Amino acid sequence: MIQIQILSRLFKSRDKPTNSFFGNTYSFFFGSTTSGKTVNERTAMQTTAVYACVRILAETIASLPLHTYKYTEDGKEKAREHPIYHLLSDSPNPEMTSFVFRETLMGHLLLWGNSYSQIIRDGRGKVIALYPLIPDRMTVNRSNNGEIYYLYNKEGQDYILKKDEVLHIPGLGFDGLIGYSPIAMAKNAIGMAIATEEYGAKFFSNGANPGGVLEHPGVVKDPQRIRESWNSVYQGSSNAHKVAVLEEGMKFQPIGIPPEQAQFLETRKFQLEEICRIFRVPPHLVGDLERATFSNIEHQSISFVVHTIRPWLVRIEQSINKALFSESERKEYFVSFVVEGLLRGDYESRMRGYSIGIQNGFMSPNDVRSLENMNPIPEEEGGGTYMVNGNMLKLKDVGAFANENTGGDSNKEVLELD
Repeated sequence: MIQIQILSRLFKSRDKPTNSFFGNTYSFFFGSTTSGKTVNERTAMQTTAVYACVRILAETIASLPLHTYKYTEDGKEKAREHPIYHLLSDSPNPEMTSFVFRETLMGHLLLWGNSYSQIIRDGRGKVIALYPLIPDRMTVNRSNNGEIYYLYNKEGQDYILKKDEVLHIPGLGFDGLIGYSPIAMAKNAIGMAIATEEYGAKFFSNGANPGGVLEHPGVVKDPQRIRESWNSVYQGSSNAHKVAVLEEGMKFQPIGIPPEQAQFLETRKFQLEEICRIFRVPPHLVGDLERATFSNIEHQSISFVVHTIRPWLVRIEQSINKALFSESERKEYFVSFVVEGLLRGDYESRMRGYSIGIQNGFMSPNDVRSLENMNPIPEEEGGGTYMVNGNMLKLKDVGAFANENTGGDSNKEVLELD
């Protein structure tokens, strides 16, 4: 009781959760950058590299099987009878499939750093639906007694949601309660990518030529008319490489730095790598194959699963287990993604690995067929039998077969041969 009272006073004394360095607003997260471009979750998605990274992560995680399991004496088995099983694997609500729901969830995590979903329960407390909530409309607060609650603004009206009414999956954050956005933390890098794209677009809109001057040997009476006449004929990418006709001895003198000298293309390539670094996505997955080879692309893909996908999966699994299962249910049930399919190598490597597994007794033919999405072999035909290569024995059993056949006299065979 004393410990509970101490903890209660501790939580009362803590500030409410914050999601920025200064106060409880999103002012730090999004806004203008040193490049002069405004970066937020929507302008960032207009950058091809950000869109590609968010899409590959969201679609990969949404496409993985997500099952509810029950602990058994032999390990685990699918808990198809539990209502959470079908909510997560089939349809979390009447309007969404499981794929769309998890894709939306991951998009919120990658752009805002937090994912919120409203948990709908029936009168007995059973979860019957999950609906995603827009992160920038949500505020997380702590009450006077230390309890976390959520304030959601919809169409100008605030709705209070209790902790057990929200599935909150936070990303990396300052206080362990609220995550901060990867977009916000790297807004200068993304702003520079937006600026380079805009520069390239303007470059081609001006006919793929830098600005210049028209030199006239005499006095120009109406420079505005000449400028407009020149632009109407030669400005724009559709007018590039047209033959210019200059009158009265005029000359066109270009000024400015060509994009090659300004390393425009190199800058764009670097910003693509920079954005891939933010999301920890290998460049070859977003279409940059400059450094990818046949010998390393498979290992890069496996590394992507281990170091990028797996941490997100653990974060999501633990948040779901905590929010959707009661304390007593967590001792018996849990949810888990199936990632083995992403870790598979080429066909020859898989077959070699399966052969080793069957010969050493830790896989059966039906285990292999299940991984390859094939129907099982009937049990009476040995499909579920675990076998071991008969040429291998335990060190302590070496000579046991000879002793058994000679009645325990290991020298009998030698004496008979003599």
